[in-house]
Amino acid sequence: MDTVDYVKPADVALAMAEAGRRKLTLPPRDLLIRGMLSGAILGVATSLALTGAVQTNTPLVGALIFPVGLISIVLLGLELVTGSFALVPLPWLSRETSASAIVVNWGWVFIGNLIGSVVYGALIAIALTNMGTLVPAGVAARIVQVAEAKTIGYSALGFAGMVTVFVKAMLCNWMVCLAIVLAMTTNSVIGKIACAWMPVFVFFAQGFERSTCSSSRPG
Repeated sequence: MDTVDYVKPADVALAMAEAGRRKLTLPPRDLLIRGMLSGAILGVATSLALTGAVQTNTPLVGALIFPVGLISIVLLGLELVTGSFALVPLPWLSRETSASAIVVNWGWVFIGNLIGSVVYGALIAIALTNMGTLVPAGVAARIVQVAEAKTIGYSALGFAGMVTVFVKAMLCNWMVCLAIVLAMTTNSVIGKIACAWMPVFVFFAQGFERSTCSSSRPG
């Protein structure tokens, strides 16, 4: 009996295709709810990571903490549009579904992710500023600084800024999809945690861009 907790690549590919099929069967309500939860969880992970970075004055600490968000999403089986980019198209490649069905699925998940992250952004803004009665300081000031860098900073660079943020988003999506796939290479909880943690740490430590993380930052 093979006791090694490892799923072979061929079996991972089959599991990916099956996961894509399951996602395509979910109704819009489920996609929205699961997407909203994912957006909020990533918002929590983002504010927690920035808290760790500010308190230790070591940005790398934030990168070590942030993967808790995606790990929670993976373990709970929630919906994240960047993860869906890796899985949902697979049934289409085998001609089991239409391109429009994929786009609709992505659309509902993206809307859910956006709603969840924006709601958390509003809540954390209230919590950190006593509903706007305090000037942002400490972690709140750092969140504002990061939010400005991700909006005004790129905008000030014009076309070069737009290309830069687009490329950073591609690199981020690559790492998130890798985390989702790597988590399928094991059946144990601790194995999934370790596998999903690695690529997410890489993208956060290098400052790649993700929409739900950015929209969860109050400013």
